[in-house]
Amino acid sequence: MEIGDVAVRIGEIAPDFEQDTTNGSIRFHEWMSRSWCILFSQPMDFTSTSTMELSAAARLRPQWIRCGVKVVALSVDSPDGHARWEKAIAEAEGLALNFPVIADTDRTVSALYDMVPADNDPSEIVRRVHVIDPDKRIRLMRTYPPATAYNFEAILRAVEGLQLADARLLDAKLSGTLSGAAVSNVLH
Repeated sequence: MEIGDVAVRIGEIAPDFEQDTTNGSIRFHEWMSRSWCILFSQPMDFTSTSTMELSAAARLRPQWIRCGVKVVALSVDSPDGHARWEKAIAEAEGLALNFPVIADTDRTVSALYDMVPADNDPSEIVRRVHVIDPDKRIRLMRTYPPATAYNFEAILRAVEGLQLADARLLDAKLSGTLSGAAVSNVLH
């Protein structure tokens, strides 16, 4: 796959990868297990927008847990840079990050998830969030300009909406009011 090729689409299986994080190496699908996942990118460590976003995501931990969601951030900086960044966030915000940050120094994951900007500038990635369901399917993608912050409360509401829609479809299937093929087409 060439950088810039569309790598993922809604409804497709999220690409698996193995990469270093602030919590050690992870194999993504194995790490997700049967949870929902929020995978979001940061152009680089120590920007004010990125720092604000990581803090906002960490503050929502009780809601993520309630919804069965694992959160993971991605930045193209090194694990050492991430460790310094986490420490700076804890000191400035009084809040430790409670999710891993992927060190995508070789841009492998950025390319898999189509986070490389159109100009293929190797020094940055776009801000993108992926919502991935327990079946490893991408259910939602949002892309933001570099200086625009994610609204994690809106992302949380989107996850809750997807989960509610899935539950209603399952209820309809179990009650016999919707065919299995119709449920499969909507969920995948």
